[in-house]
Amino acid sequence: MTKHDDLLAPLGSDGVLAGILWAFLSATSRVREDYSEAAGHDTTWVGISRFTLYRDRLDRVFSCGKYAVAGDTDGQVGLDILHAELTERDVVSFPKLAPGLVTRADLNGSPGWSHNGTRWLLASAAFGKLDELPWSQKSETKQRVAQQPTDESEVPTLFDELPSEDQPNLTMQVDVHQLDRHTLVVGHSLDVEHGRHELVIGQPRLNTGGGSAWYWKHDLLQGPQSDGERLQPSTSAPVVPDLTPDAPVRLRRPTIEQPNPRQAER
Repeated sequence: MTKHDDLLAPLGSDGVLAGILWAFLSATSRVREDYSEAAGHDTTWVGISRFTLYRDRLDRVFSCGKYAVAGDTDGQVGLDILHAELTERDVVSFPKLAPGLVTRADLNGSPGWSHNGTRWLLASAAFGKLDELPWSQKSETKQRVAQQPTDESEVPTLFDELPSEDQPNLTMQVDVHQLDRHTLVVGHSLDVEHGRHELVIGQPRLNTGGGSAWYWKHDLLQGPQSDGERLQPSTSAPVVPDLTPDAPVRLRRPTIEQPNPRQAER
């Protein structure tokens, strides 16, 4: 396994990646259900709605924000609040995760969540364009995150790889106490008309000169293995051809219907 597989392994075994996936599928399903071109919905509506619902679902599944567990609730949020406006499928598939497993870790106003010192932010792209996501056109915070060093042997900060004259200015814009953890990005896209979507988590790469938008990324739609202990490999496994011979199939001749004499006369 690579270093980034080691980084993602706790997120997978603790159910965090399952929560990120559930939140995305719940949000995009609701957007697709509500979308109506005839009602005047456009790509702007889709983008805003997807972001708002995804943020809401992440807070729900991780007991954050307005879904945070209060001290007098015996460690639970009322199901009427937690399940409000969710579909039956969402409720049945809702991951049961302990409150406090994930905390909100916003960065300079950008919604973020954190588990065991690993933070992730959200970034959207047009469907099929995640690999080309232009970080230079995103917020300044996302650009700073994309400038993190790739050496995972040391915990990076957002000050690395920046000219020294830029660091004081950055300190004024981003709270230094929020920079004590590695920051990943969850990239997502949705083709609302055809029901296609993409969801990845990885370390972004500031691709101002072109090239991939990621140093590495993991496809969350593959999900963790069934035992919940290990992630699928980050690189695709080789495809092994299926050499099993096809079972013999006997085709039955179609029955030819005889024309109705009365109809034939017409």
